[in-house]
Amino acid sequence: MSYPQSAPARRPAAVLSAAAVLLVMAVVALAYAVVDLVVLGGTVDAFRSAGRDTSASPEQIDDVVTLLRASAVLTAVVAALSALLLAGLALGLLTGRNGVRVATWVVSGLGLLAGCCSVAVVVGERAAPLQLGSGEESLAELLGLIGDAYPSWWIPLNAGLSVAQGLGYLVVATLLALPAANSWFGRHRSTAPTAPPRFTPAPHQPPSAPPAPPYPPR
Repeated sequence: MSYPQSAPARRPAAVLSAAAVLLVMAVVALAYAVVDLVVLGGTVDAFRSAGRDTSASPEQIDDVVTLLRASAVLTAVVAALSALLLAGLALGLLTGRNGVRVATWVVSGLGLLAGCCSVAVVVGERAAPLQLGSGEESLAELLGLIGDAYPSWWIPLNAGLSVAQGLGYLVVATLLALPAANSWFGRHRSTAPTAPPRFTPAPHQPPSAPPAPPYPPR
């Protein structure tokens, strides 16, 4: 006699939406890493051309170019690693692992903080340019040329992506806290198979000696 199997619980829309947002953010982060490296060549050329009209020495220009290249490569690596992390979290959420949901909350909090810091840095650079000492006027000139060396759409793109990143993390964290997501992750946590208890056999004991015969009466 066969019994009908119970249908598996369907993923709620909140979990699917959170995973979709994470996947979109992963694709955007990967695309940003590629664009960052593509833009680097033109930015360096524009910066060198503008740096020749300043009082900076060629060594100082080379030092700032090295800083530009290292910053671009580091940003691209961080963006690529972030894409892998977000994709892994999205796939983990679809499997119903509550630990992945907690990890997603932690990453969302850190990502929201990083997005706010990025926007603050961009606004701060525009509002209050870097001020150096009296003997470093040439270096100050070079640092002031960095923003103009990038394409005109680069800084607004970075600011927009930082705001969108913060909103994306906020949406994901909110979706995973909805009652539908709580019940679905709780069901997966409670129905997880547990290992049967192990019974250890009792150690072998030798048979006890037979009782001694009673003493004969005196």
